[in-house]
Amino acid sequence: MTRVLIASDSFKGSATSVEVANYIATGAHQADPTIQVTTVPIADGGEGTVASVLAAVGGEMREETVVGPLGQSVQAQWGMIDATTAIIEVAEAAGLNLAKSDLDPMLTTTYGVGQLVKVALDQGAQKIYIGLGGSATNDGGIGMAQALGGHFYDAKGQELAYGGNGMLQLDHVDLSTLDHRLRSATIVGLTDVANPLTGPQGASAVFGPQKGATKETIQILDRGLDHLNQVLMDYQKRSCGNLPGAGAAGGTGFGILTFLGGRLEPGIEQIMRLTKLDDRIAQADLVITGEGQIDGQSLMGKAPIGIARLAKKHQLPVILIAGSIGDNIQAVYNAGVDLVLSSTVTPMSVDQAIANVQPLLTQAGYTALKAFNLAAVTK
Repeated sequence: MTRVLIASDSFKGSATSVEVANYIATGAHQADPTIQVTTVPIADGGEGTVASVLAAVGGEMREETVVGPLGQSVQAQWGMIDATTAIIEVAEAAGLNLAKSDLDPMLTTTYGVGQLVKVALDQGAQKIYIGLGGSATNDGGIGMAQALGGHFYDAKGQELAYGGNGMLQLDHVDLSTLDHRLRSATIVGLTDVANPLTGPQGASAVFGPQKGATKETIQILDRGLDHLNQVLMDYQKRSCGNLPGAGAAGGTGFGILTFLGGRLEPGIEQIMRLTKLDDRIAQADLVITGEGQIDGQSLMGKAPIGIARLAKKHQLPVILIAGSIGDNIQAVYNAGVDLVLSSTVTPMSVDQAIANVQPLLTQAGYTALKAFNLAAVTK
């Protein structure tokens, strides 16, 4: 009996990682009813991370009313993996989906993220994972720190308002009032990017446009983050702005490093450890993974690449199902994938692909198993 492990990321905008794995599993079973399938939802720190981890390892989903990116009240889900370990994601409290047509990183705040950290501490968490994808913000994590008791003042002694707009007015900070429990807690930011805080590859320049920033506001935000880094360097006598991942989630990575005393880790690596994926892969004969879009230029931090490298430790074949396949696919094969299949087999629009994601992924799962069985026969 063939043992198949399906570990996929979400297809953003169309299906969660849980749904993707289940759709692929349905098709695989149709191709070969004798197989044994194990599904492990995977994420890299972006939207859906909490749900994926809890689905894979258990725990309890919880919900809290927090301040959203535009200052509105939103219901944010977060999770307790066990009695002392929590997992939250920026997207739940400050995500692009919560701002929609009103995107403006000059105004959006991470305050709700700090509120989630606080409630996790209130409920006994001593280790908190924070997924750093999908944010609508560019405030350097100031809002997050404000929610946890930090103070950011202009030259007149007035507190900075929400958003990235006020960073250039920052004169001094007081972090002595931050929640004292942060000193003994372990805070781990999960990111799939290595961008620094500022500059051509920084938070504002690279991610600002998708959050509604114009050419003019990108420059303002970049200068604001640089100024924030300088003020914090004077205050803490160290600089975190150039560390990999500091620019994640509009500088929230920087905020985790400087305000919360945390660290940043590649999201996929941490989540593979949390889900004990190595042990599960060791029991399989075939690994199927998935990603909404894959190309040779965007491999860094991608869940399927991390999964493929893990599978190669056990000399297992890896099939990757992608919604869209881009250029330089040879690099994907060089990274450990044995076969790349597109779930869209006929010309169709993105909207059509999203609307038909279930039958398309089911068909792709069927094709993947047929390809594996053919390879086994022809060995």
